[in-house]
Amino acid sequence: MTTDTNAPIAIIGIGARLPGGANSPNKFWQMLLQGYNGISTAPASRWDASYFHDPDNEGLVGKYIQDKGGWLKGYEIDEVDLQFFHFSPREAKLLDPNQRLLLEITYETLEDAGLTLPEINGTRTGVFVGISATDYSHLQFPDVNTIDAHTQTGISTSIVANRLSYFYNLLGPSFIVDTACSSTLVALNCACQSIR
Repeated sequence: MTTDTNAPIAIIGIGARLPGGANSPNKFWQMLLQGYNGISTAPASRWDASYFHDPDNEGLVGKYIQDKGGWLKGYEIDEVDLQFFHFSPREAKLLDPNQRLLLEITYETLEDAGLTLPEINGTRTGVFVGISATDYSHLQFPDVNTIDAHTQTGISTSIVANRLSYFYNLLGPSFIVDTACSSTLVALNCACQSIR
């Protein structure tokens, strides 16, 4: 069997949560047209940038030269409807925000593509996720008494693709790719190769 490695692939749906309040592809497009890149000083609700900022670049341990970043704005992670995704309140409490976002944005992407849950249910659809952030896990372990049966699955990046496959009942390949900064593009390449 031969495959055409140059066969075109169509992306038919898109969803997004991007810095600067770009909570949809249309908002992102408007940002681009206005020449705004979404980079800003860290919101006080996220962290105290002054505590971590080393403006003189003295190389202080635990300090950073930069006090700006790409922050999600106009969107609260607690607004994700976890009951819709069949999480108990206890399980939802320990669910990494990356997993919450991915579930919600995947749903929006399917809507954008004009696909319904019954249409994709049980199909050989693959799930390829590029992810490398594990920041949330550090917040979950200040006290070993907070660890319970849902902690590991709530913070583990290895389960992210399988959460999508399970919720949407997708029966194709399902895995994550962690190659640091290139994770998403490597996952996209894996998806393209799987289709071809």
